[in-house]
Amino acid sequence: MNKIIIASGPVIVEKGKVLLNKHGDTPFWKFCGGSVENFEMDLQETAKKEAKSEMGLEIEITDPEPFIVHTKKDDVDVILVHYNAKRTNDEIKPREDIREWKWMPLKDLEKEDLAPNIEPALVHFWYLDK
Repeated sequence: MNKIIIASGPVIVEKGKVLLNKHGDTPFWKFCGGSVENFEMDLQETAKKEAKSEMGLEIEITDPEPFIVHTKKDDVDVILVHYNAKRTNDEIKPREDIREWKWMPLKDLEKEDLAPNIEPALVHFWYLDK
């Protein structure tokens, strides 16, 4: 039997840099975000909750149309839903399980170990040409 995970999170770009972090059981850079646990909450609310929980950020969704991508991890179908967003508070306070975080220059992304959804989401929201 396959399991399905739906995750939601923001894409936050400021001054030519994207906010990424390393967390969980994978070694690559990811957007902040997390699994939908409460199906009473919509995907935008989940993205806001996850940004707050993971990085201490208050965000505003700037584009209500999400970028959606499907991937597989082992026998699990994973649907990732990303919203273009901006932060509304300045201080970043990462949760203890965030191993590393940084504002990564868009021009340097090819040099980094990125999750497979990073570049397609940035292209979708017009931050990258590809």
